Amino acid sequence: MINHSLYTSEEYESCLQRLEQLTPESKPDWGSMSAGQMVAHCAEIQEVANGKDLVGTPIVVRLFGPLIRRMVLSHKPYPRSTGTHPQYVQTEPRDFEMEKLRLLAAIDSFVNAGPRASRHPIFGHMSAGERGWSCYKHLDHHLTQFGV
Repeated sequence: MINHSLYTSEEYESCLQRLEQLTPESKPDWGSMSAGQMVAHCAEIQEVANGKDLVGTPIVVRLFGPLIRRMVLSHKPYPRSTGTHPQYVQTEPRDFEMEKLRLLAAIDSFVNAGPRASRHPIFGHMSAGERGWSCYKHLDHHLTQFGV
């Protein structure tokens, strides 16, 4: 049973309020990303959930898609400092305010499109509930990483 969803107004508003607490100087409790890199990473993830193509997905990632999907949809929290798809890795400095606006626009686009099923490039078909949960879970993981 999926409890949280970025589609619900309470979770959506909570995520927006938590994002507003972030600053360019916010430090992670784990991992090496800066706040700017984290919001850029989350924006990229959200844009793919919105339909953006994944670039250069290694065959091994596609092969392990069903396993990764189970982890994503599980109610267990993500392990800290878990690896990610190469497209999502952020190593260059990022403009915090610009990336935050990008993330907010991607979240708004997702929510305004409304709950719907769609095909994810790695996870395959996802119901509206699975999409809402997976987007919430990922964003919550990184907001928690930065203590908000």
